[in-house]
Amino acid sequence: GSVKTEKMTEVEKTRQCKQEEEQQQKEEEREGLIEFYSSYQELFQFFCSNTTIHGAIRLVCSKKNKMKTAFWSVLFFLTFGLMYWQFGILYREYFSYPVNLNLNLNSDRLTFPAVTLCTLNPYRYSAIRKKLDELDQITHQTLLDLYDYNMSLARSDWSTLSTRKRSSRSLLHHVQRHPLRRQKRDNLVNLPENSPSVDKNDWKIGFVLCSENNKDCFHQAYSSGVDAVREWYSFHYINILAQMPDAKALDESDFENFIYACRFNEATCDKANYTHFHHPLYGNCYTFNDNSSSLWTSSLPGINNGLSLVVRTEQNDFIPLLSTVTGARVMVHDQNEPAFMDDGGFNVRPGIETSISMRKEMTVRLGGSYSDCTEDGSDVPVQNLYSSRYTEQVCIRSCFQLNMVERCGCAYYFYPLPAGAEYCDYTKHVAWGYCYYKLLAEFKADVLGCFHKCRKPCKMTEYQLSAGYSRWPSAVSEDWVFYMLSQQNKYNITSKRNGVAKVNIFFEEWNYKTNGESPAFTVVTLLSQLGNQWSLWFGSSVLSVMELAELILDFIAITFILALRWFRSRQQLSPSGPPPNSHDNTAFQDEAPGLRAPHRFTVEAVVTMLPSYNSLEPRGLSKDGEVGHE
Repeated sequence: GSVKTEKMTEVEKTRQCKQEEEQQQKEEEREGLIEFYSSYQELFQFFCSNTTIHGAIRLVCSKKNKMKTAFWSVLFFLTFGLMYWQFGILYREYFSYPVNLNLNLNSDRLTFPAVTLCTLNPYRYSAIRKKLDELDQITHQTLLDLYDYNMSLARSDWSTLSTRKRSSRSLLHHVQRHPLRRQKRDNLVNLPENSPSVDKNDWKIGFVLCSENNKDCFHQAYSSGVDAVREWYSFHYINILAQMPDAKALDESDFENFIYACRFNEATCDKANYTHFHHPLYGNCYTFNDNSSSLWTSSLPGINNGLSLVVRTEQNDFIPLLSTVTGARVMVHDQNEPAFMDDGGFNVRPGIETSISMRKEMTVRLGGSYSDCTEDGSDVPVQNLYSSRYTEQVCIRSCFQLNMVERCGCAYYFYPLPAGAEYCDYTKHVAWGYCYYKLLAEFKADVLGCFHKCRKPCKMTEYQLSAGYSRWPSAVSEDWVFYMLSQQNKYNITSKRNGVAKVNIFFEEWNYKTNGESPAFTVVTLLSQLGNQWSLWFGSSVLSVMELAELILDFIAITFILALRWFRSRQQLSPSGPPPNSHDNTAFQDEAPGLRAPHRFTVEAVVTMLPSYNSLEPRGLSKDGEVGHE
């Protein structure tokens, strides 16, 4: 009876142990909050079997056919590579910040632009008349020596020359330091000067510029003698102008003697509609419609709704060695912008009616990453020396002038004067001409970096001009026209036809063009293009991308857990023995046949302390436990 009782007790204990193991196995098979796969193969197989990415299931279902598996593996990863290659192209295009050009035609009342008109007559101002007479006499002697040309001078110049010997010697000293010379052309440099094969046409002419210590000199040569004489005379003329302590001494405006008639929109102009300034080469200049408080507006296009001027083009005070043209020079520009007559101006011929039609064009650029434009020039590393808003030409000239002051110690007379500087004058700055021409060569070669520093404005207004010409006045009307001019404007010019000109400036049409920019590749466009490529190659959606991201995160997590497991196994196999407070699962499993029940609870305790092992190999431990208790 006792034997049966013991057997029944042992059977009950075995049944109870099995029930506990089954219950423990069910608890381990329950899905946890965070559960990882036991191997990379299991992870990859689960992903390929359940993902919505097309083609991934082929890597699993064809595993019994190695050829198909290899084919689909190559095709799958090749498709991935092509898709991400397209992604790279899209990202490169996005970060190049392309723009679309938007063309708009607007119809509205147009603000009339500013118009600057110059006399093309470098006036022989009374403040500098004596020195100009001396310079003319020196030039006369120079042309006589070089070309045997006897330039006619006014008798007053000859008679007053002897009374100014002291000042003449001072001017002559500086002129002799920068003489006008002839130089053989390059292919005749080895021939003697008196060679019969060398005549006056085989020479280049120019002037010599030397450093302050005369150790370094260069010959500023010109192929044309006219250009050389004009540039040499202009150089000395600028020095004479720079010696004037007050620029207002050159302000000898004579508006009525230059502008015979002025009308805008069939209304007469007055002095409130123009401002005056002096240009060293173009003489007296007048800017119309530059007053921002009362700007002209054109209600209608056409020649009768614009600006009409009758100007005098005869030049009684003409300086023949400085300007070689006659007429007037006109330029159309926006308000609050300086008139750079060398860049955008053109000449008006005497005896001709010039009709200039305009078309307004505005350009608006995107700033920031889309272009290198500037809003107001505040972010450009060049100080604006002009009392106007920022333009690219304003910046370039300011950049040159600042470099001129830094390198040469004085400022160029044609550009505004920086604070604390003075204009170049060879009575104070002996070698400024040498420094200027050296600096000018570096400026044109962009060694100074002005063309890179000065950026285009993001918003600018331009006027496209087209001109038509006709004879004015006509042969049948010139008698009464000149008679009326002589009565009203005291017009008493002998060569009447070459003494006047007419200028008409008007809008061709109401429409004006606006060139704008808009981003060609926005974030929305980028996402749309990426989605198109993803759908093309894999036929999937955003959730498929999240599945791929989940695969990558699971891969990283499994790699970290397996690395931690390998590191702990290395610690257990170290020669110094197991570290304190460590547990050896193998030792417990070896003693399991002798003491089944107690050791089973010990294994449960170990599993509780090492959840990472438990989650990685849940089924393995369970099977081992079953083997140990059978």
